[in-house]
Amino acid sequence: MTDAADYDLIVLGAGPGGYVAAIRAAQLGLRTAVVERDRPGGVCGNWGCIPSKAILADAALFAELKGGARRGILADNLRVDYARVIARSREVADRQAKGVEFLFKKNGIAYHHGAGQLVRGGVAVDGARLGGRFVLLASGSRERTLPGLEIDGEVVLTSREALERPALPASVVIVGGGAVGVEFAYIYATFGAKVTVVEMAETLLPGMDADLGRELARAFARQGIDVLTGSRYQSLERHERGARVTVAGADGARRLEAAQVLVAVGRAPRTEKGCVVVDANLRTSVEGIYAIGDLVGPLLLAHAASAQGVVAVETMAGRRAGGQGLDPTRVPVCIYCMPEVAAVGLDETEARARGHELRVGRFPFRALGKAMASGHTDGFVKVVTDARHDAILGVHMIGAGVTDLIAEAGLACTLEATAEDVVATVHAHPTMAEALREAALVARGEGVNV
Repeated sequence: MTDAADYDLIVLGAGPGGYVAAIRAAQLGLRTAVVERDRPGGVCGNWGCIPSKAILADAALFAELKGGARRGILADNLRVDYARVIARSREVADRQAKGVEFLFKKNGIAYHHGAGQLVRGGVAVDGARLGGRFVLLASGSRERTLPGLEIDGEVVLTSREALERPALPASVVIVGGGAVGVEFAYIYATFGAKVTVVEMAETLLPGMDADLGRELARAFARQGIDVLTGSRYQSLERHERGARVTVAGADGARRLEAAQVLVAVGRAPRTEKGCVVVDANLRTSVEGIYAIGDLVGPLLLAHAASAQGVVAVETMAGRRAGGQGLDPTRVPVCIYCMPEVAAVGLDETEARARGHELRVGRFPFRALGKAMASGHTDGFVKVVTDARHDAILGVHMIGAGVTDLIAEAGLACTLEATAEDVVATVHAHPTMAEALREAALVARGEGVNV
């Protein structure tokens, strides 16, 4: 094995955690190298966040055009070229990868394409040894599956295969009602497929505020999507027309026929033994080795990985004291089906478990002028506050554009703002953002428009 130049930091993985960490390290004067076996941008940029959002944007455009007649917009012979939709999403991913590679060059970061392996004192890649004072593990995660749901890329797929498959299936059973499952449910149904979502929890989006999952299920029903909550996958039988999926619910077993089955039951870190254990500053038990992102769980969010990467690098550089890590309650969760879903902070169950006496304000978009004018009246904003101190503990949203609106709520949580602070902030009219202020008013018993 030959030796290559030594670095202050070697980052294993060029996803949103790894590449952001590398850039921050370079800004702090650390000689930095990145090792990636796929392409810059990682799973998020190439096989997750970015291409899926391109497809979702096209689905939302198609849905708007289909519904245009009731708003006086007439479009004859409207149809979709699904292969072109997929092709455009790949073009977007390509631009993203090239953009990250440009950022490496701009910041003087050495980029090594290949599979990296930890060795004493650094990383081995393609027969060469890269020496480094620090190593940051940012290798991400892979798609989970279930026994009997072996992936063949034709009948049974994960999101990885679905993101490059150019043919729209006539019908799909989606096993899993989390973020990936509901996003693909919206995509497939909007473009004309018959979709059934199977989720073993009692609501869609398990782990989020239950009101969000129930509201999304109602919206999906209006879109023609069948939602089977409280139902567990049992078995799959392949046949010449696709597959027969057996699920079990409160009413017993049920068989679902579909041309395709999408497995969306979460992600697992790329390790043999589960998540890597780290402290608040992302340090592992081995001196000089840090880990971030999906590898450490449980947030499994690109922006969380980026924030963790900054924490890790600033710790290496002596810019952070021990314990100054990332507060998970300050990390927003966003889901990009339509209606969109977003949340930050504690939900009602979590807040009560922590001993808070609550005041909750909820404001429906159907009562908001901008929502009525734009034709996007599904959903609501829900604000959870501490009854004693008026502090905002969490904000939960479902509706058009809420993945952008959640940033204001996140800032409020970070600054430890109160509901009174939000009410005192004048919001432009008419905007969708007014719903946050209206919900804060309701929480304070001062509701105006409901």
